[in-house]
Amino acid sequence: MKNIKLTIEYDGRRYLGWQRLGNSEKTIQGKIEKVLQQMTGEEIEIIGSGRTDAGTHARGQIANFKTQSELTPPEMIDFLNRYLPGDIVVKAAIEMPDRFHARYNAKGKKYTYYIWNAEIPSAFERYRSFYFPQELDLEKINQACQKLIGTHDFIGFSALKKTKKSTIRTIEDISIEQNGHLVAFTFVGNGFLHKMVRILMGTILEIGTGKLPLETIDEVLDHKIREAAGETAPAQGLFLDDVYY
Repeated sequence: MKNIKLTIEYDGRRYLGWQRLGNSEKTIQGKIEKVLQQMTGEEIEIIGSGRTDAGTHARGQIANFKTQSELTPPEMIDFLNRYLPGDIVVKAAIEMPDRFHARYNAKGKKYTYYIWNAEIPSAFERYRSFYFPQELDLEKINQACQKLIGTHDFIGFSALKKTKKSTIRTIEDISIEQNGHLVAFTFVGNGFLHKMVRILMGTILEIGTGKLPLETIDEVLDHKIREAAGETAPAQGLFLDDVYY
């Protein structure tokens, strides 16, 4: 039995997210499993490093599956990319030890969120960024990002309700890069809660426009109240760039 690790890139705009849904064929996991079953003749369950929301994209989603197929990893890549939709691409395949698990073995992730910060929207970037025409105070935005770096209980910046699992996460770095009107916010951490990056972005942007005070960050971290944070930024601006093992 082989344990195959895949690196996957996808444009999430046509899909309801990563996770397979019983009543829909419009999921990334479902599409890949269907082609894997064609390829191997086996019932295949593919395990992703984590879920991505409807509309979210990935450059480096990691997944693994087990198979008795005698195909080599390059042959698997060829088959998958031949039969998958054009907006899902397998970039790499490698055989791993039997105990490798894409989700449980992940040590960290990198996400980038893009905004189009201009008075006029972009026809080309509208599916890959959040059109945000308001003027931003970059000094306040940098101060907000610095407050978020470190180890905190981020439940107030998530879509989770009460949970028995730990909601403590470490954000190692938040960097900002501007290329013309396109502004990229990159988050690196040991893990992210459900919709956490999108809620962080919504909050950061509202602080940058003056709609929320800088102290909002401390309030949400201290009191763990989701309602005190900003709006959830739209999914189309979010990319899963990398998963660390």
